[in-house]
Amino acid sequence: MALLRRLAVNAPRGVRVLSTPPPSRDELDLTFNSPRDAFKSKKTSELVRAYLVYQICSINWVVENNAMLMKRLRQLVGQRLFEAIMKATFYGQFVAGEDQIKIQPTLDRLRSFGVKPILDYSVEEDLSQEEAEKREVSASISTCGDTQEEGQLKQYHVEQRFADRRYKVTSARTYFYLNEASCEKNMEAFMNSIDTVAKITKSTGLMAVKLTALGRPQLLLQLSEVIMRARSYMQQIAGGTGNVLAHHKTIEDLQRYLGDYSARPEVQDFMNKVTSDTEGIVHLFPWSNILDKDMGLSDSFRVPDPKTGQMRRLISQISPKEEEMFRNMLRRLNNIIQVANEHDVRIMIDAEQTYFQPAISRICLEMMRRYNKNKFLVFNTYQTYLKNTYNEIVTDLEQAQRQNFYWGAKLVRGAYIEQERARSAAMGYEDPTCESVDATTASFHRCLKEILSRVKNEQNDRLGIMVASHNEDTVRYAIQLMKEHGIGPGDKVVCFGQLLGMCDHITFPLGQAGYSAYKYVPYGPVLEVLPYLSRRANENRGFLQKIKKEKGLLLKEIFRRMFSGQLFYKPSGNYTPV
Repeated sequence: MALLRRLAVNAPRGVRVLSTPPPSRDELDLTFNSPRDAFKSKKTSELVRAYLVYQICSINWVVENNAMLMKRLRQLVGQRLFEAIMKATFYGQFVAGEDQIKIQPTLDRLRSFGVKPILDYSVEEDLSQEEAEKREVSASISTCGDTQEEGQLKQYHVEQRFADRRYKVTSARTYFYLNEASCEKNMEAFMNSIDTVAKITKSTGLMAVKLTALGRPQLLLQLSEVIMRARSYMQQIAGGTGNVLAHHKTIEDLQRYLGDYSARPEVQDFMNKVTSDTEGIVHLFPWSNILDKDMGLSDSFRVPDPKTGQMRRLISQISPKEEEMFRNMLRRLNNIIQVANEHDVRIMIDAEQTYFQPAISRICLEMMRRYNKNKFLVFNTYQTYLKNTYNEIVTDLEQAQRQNFYWGAKLVRGAYIEQERARSAAMGYEDPTCESVDATTASFHRCLKEILSRVKNEQNDRLGIMVASHNEDTVRYAIQLMKEHGIGPGDKVVCFGQLLGMCDHITFPLGQAGYSAYKYVPYGPVLEVLPYLSRRANENRGFLQKIKKEKGLLLKEIFRRMFSGQLFYKPSGNYTPV
């Protein structure tokens, strides 16, 4: 803009110099009560469709039996008419289109009203409960067996009653492992989505990845158990709780704990491999080597017993074939991130169940350390309904600062709370979730406050966070914290995200006011996204009180257009996303 001004000053008399007009910006109404601001991006027919869909989601019997009703409707009217009906209702409300060509108009319109997309190819297998359980159990147990071992943690072993990971889950997409070829296919689908994001969002978009799509769940279970047993090991020899990093123990401290045993060759070899820095032990294991080299997992995850000095394994038995599968899983994730890097597309690795999450977070953090040296590329996801999320975030922030990489996070309330509670009660381990909705909100706000308190402090522009919430109070709280810490809407530190077809009264006013706002945009063929649509219907039923306000705003805007002669209003935005 400065260059344009200089050109205007120095231009010959009578010659007009065209300058780029500033993007449109609206004043943000933090009550989110303006129907006109919420829906200026929508045709009236789209408002009517949204109201109709929300009304259907209010009928319990219809929602509870939605999968059966869709199947019967398809049998009754045929595939072509069925697809037309779905596009006029649920599919049209919650899904952008079938492929990258057909979703283009939706993404263009989002962009013209200041909103960016997070693309998700939402195709799922429509498995029966029996088939899902069979696959999960088979893929969660090593070919070496699942024998009881000393120090074993029952939480990180498959349980038949909860093998169908869709149990009590309405909002999260679920992958069930079939074979390595299916994981390769999933990798290709993710990379195709990256290409789509790069081509049609001008590199402003994001893409979501689930690690369970890329490998055998057994490997995530075993790796998660390793991490938790390593924490227990540090607690045993150093006292306290939490991550290994949280203890702030040096290698010299560790040697003192082991006493005379530290002179043993195998213990010295272990000490040489401990990843440390000038302040203390960062991790017991050389994670970068594990991700880069053909190191045997069984050989790598061994620690000296402080009572006997003998080296003992922290990982249950794993076969050479499964070691190879672990390499394949990491290779697939590496390939996806490398392609994203080449296309300047950012990757958000989704959170999953607690029995997978330690491994997912550990791998994600290592990928951040590798790829986030000069920019935000990989983001982790933190579920704030978990009691320990705040401690995890503080530890990860400290590691990012000490190892000098960009730390990106998506903060969500979480998708698996009912399943987690039922599983922990049935299997007899501590419930990892907050006790109430209010406690979850307090956890979300505490985590958000901690992160933003550091932005203008030691880490400056190396922190980025997405507030992925449909809760108005949480969005208002985030904006209040931004103001307190001098973070502007355009500073690219905080962004906001909601699902396509939900909470438009929050997303669009944010985008139109110059905040970084995103819609989570599913796409895929009609018949193949039916499981996703079924979950959206169930989720909306669970959010009846929340969508009550949105339904009221929809009606107000429909009537306003009727009485003001704007029934055939055509959306046309001149907003530029941050």
